[in-house]
Amino acid sequence: MAIYHLSVKAVSRSAGRSATAAAAYRAGCKITDERTGEMHDYTRKGGVESADIVLPDGAASWATDRSKLWNAAELAEKRKDACVAREFEVALPEELSSVERRRLALDFAKDMANREGCAVDVAIHAPGKEGDSRNHHAHILRTTRKVETDGLGAKLDTEKAGRKRADDLEAVRSRWAQMTNERLRENGIDAVVDHRSLEAQGIDRAPTKHLGPTATAIERRTQEPSRKRLDHMQEVSDRLQRAHEAGELARQSAQLDGFILDLSGNLAAAKAARAKALGRPQIDPRSYYHPDRVAARKAAEQEAEQAAALEAQKAAARAAKPEPASSPVLVPIRPPQALKSPSVAEKERLEGLSLADLRAEIARLRPPSVDLAVESRQAVRQVRQQTRDLVALQDAAKAEEKRADQAQQRWRDEHPTKAK
Repeated sequence: MAIYHLSVKAVSRSAGRSATAAAAYRAGCKITDERTGEMHDYTRKGGVESADIVLPDGAASWATDRSKLWNAAELAEKRKDACVAREFEVALPEELSSVERRRLALDFAKDMANREGCAVDVAIHAPGKEGDSRNHHAHILRTTRKVETDGLGAKLDTEKAGRKRADDLEAVRSRWAQMTNERLRENGIDAVVDHRSLEAQGIDRAPTKHLGPTATAIERRTQEPSRKRLDHMQEVSDRLQRAHEAGELARQSAQLDGFILDLSGNLAAAKAARAKALGRPQIDPRSYYHPDRVAARKAAEQEAEQAAALEAQKAAARAAKPEPASSPVLVPIRPPQALKSPSVAEKERLEGLSLADLRAEIARLRPPSVDLAVESRQAVRQVRQQTRDLVALQDAAKAEEKRADQAQQRWRDEHPTKAK
């Protein structure tokens, strides 16, 4: 299933970034910044499938030199907080071949260059070795000024002050979705992407969030969800809970209005109001983040904690109870003392434990996690192994497809007349 993604970021000096460094990293090449004298060498960077510079029709050829282009972008700006470039990151459909993915990215860049008069640097990156094998994407670096005969000229219209950047971004997102869908149809692929929000599409699902390279690297290394993902999951859960509460209040209000209408004698209006309330979209009860499921998980956790505490009290009571002696033993006579309740004895026992003993006691009483219980099942382990085997087969097939595409492209380059 094709996935839509387009994000935009400013390459700004105030954030310590430069156009020369951004271009060198994305293209996997070496560029020396003439303004600072710093050399950015990323020639050893892997995963760069292609890097192309796209210019408006009839533009001067000097801008095809990547080093000259991005040094010109740096030298054209004087402010210490200047935006020297703007980057668009797009997801390329995994259903398309590598040749078609590259053609789609270059066509989008050409459309942008002709529309705004800018230079566009397109770098297509392959999926990471440890990440999602379907994550084909392109980094599209665009100048903020128009390409002139001897350098970069005036600011682009979309970069001028007073612009409604939200409207400009919406237009770019819409154009990318349109061109992607056109290319999918041309290749006979039954898939569609949509740039609109889930709410605008009428889809009742929690939106995903781009974690970024740092959080993604942490998850790959530790095989655990990052703090950023956990925070996002908690945020989604809280929002769904608030939405559920708001929907419940609205439902009660509508029901009360219906009762009032019933009492007033307007039965038809009451039925219409109830039908409208029942027709409102509700959160899917099967969703992991449905408020009822969230509440059930919390209740289960509380019940497990209470059971563990009760078991600890019983264990303490058994430990405090003296064992019967096998034979009478003479003991010194002591003044009678009041009997201690099990809870008091348990409290005194816990207070006398060291930190290490307390940790051991907590570990002993803590119930096993749900994830551990699931992972311990033989069927789950078999399914996970089958999934890994299928992913390996899929990666091998993709590698074979890539080699075939490259062979096809080489043949076309060697036989241009026959290829036409």
